[in-house]
Amino acid sequence: MTNNSNQETGEKRGFFTRLKQRLAKTKDTIVGRIKRAIGLSGRLDDALIEQIEEILIQGDVGVETTTKIVEQLRQREDARKAENADQVTAVLKDILRNIVEHHERRLEIGSERPYVILVAGVNGTGKTTTIAKMARRYRDQGLSTMLVAGDTFRAAAIEQLEIWAQRTGSDFVSQDMGSDAGSVCFDALQAARSRKTDVVLIDTAGRLHTKVNLMEELKKVVRVIRKVIPDAPHETILVLDATTGQNAISQTKIFGEAVPLTGIIMTKLDGTAKGGILIAIRDLFDVPVVMIGIGETQEDLRDFDPSEFVDALFEE
Repeated sequence: MTNNSNQETGEKRGFFTRLKQRLAKTKDTIVGRIKRAIGLSGRLDDALIEQIEEILIQGDVGVETTTKIVEQLRQREDARKAENADQVTAVLKDILRNIVEHHERRLEIGSERPYVILVAGVNGTGKTTTIAKMARRYRDQGLSTMLVAGDTFRAAAIEQLEIWAQRTGSDFVSQDMGSDAGSVCFDALQAARSRKTDVVLIDTAGRLHTKVNLMEELKKVVRVIRKVIPDAPHETILVLDATTGQNAISQTKIFGEAVPLTGIIMTKLDGTAKGGILIAIRDLFDVPVVMIGIGETQEDLRDFDPSEFVDALFEE
């Protein structure tokens, strides 16, 4: 029992170290600069607050969320009474933690079968490889999986998903390029029910998220899914690319207006200085971040732990 506990603790420390390393650019751009500014000032005054405000905006936390953070810094008594840099930093960390932890949850497979996960997002976010990593995770848990090529606009998207289905040992359903996405989903769910598939992961078209017809197609896909399984999709996940910074806000807004989102997966947090966008997304939308991607390997798609994320940004 102790050995298992020690192993789990070791693995958790290893994951945390990896997270810190992968968030290094965001950490340096936001927290590193703020810590240096606080260190030079030593206490919270108007000049320091202005510096913090500027650093947060430059770090893709965004104007609206930054304004809220700065307002809390001004109002909190423990911030006003802080006598040294460590105390000021502790208050800021607490404010960020409260934002990021708001209404968080993990993506768990429920008891419904098939459990249908609709995955949306613009092309280039890492949507298809994220679906593959999710499929592998569920296969490792002993669940049967099906990948559905709902992006019928691009032949490459269909081919790529088929390759991932083969690699992950998942069933695969597609039609020819240009086919009706709703028809693909209808056939897939009928097959999933007859085969008693545990988890169905549906890829959707993601080009030009500002185009009305694409959002209408997404709504239609949801309507078709509900004709086969009335309470599906059980999850509607939006994949966002951290490197796009503030664009992620408009993407969340547009997709969220088209379909009810149940979770967000933020990819490519490694190697970008724009990880502050995750803080903005958590502040502006009541949609939990369920997973984050911090690299290319299977282990780099992980359940999002808000407390761990903030700790990784602040720990030396």
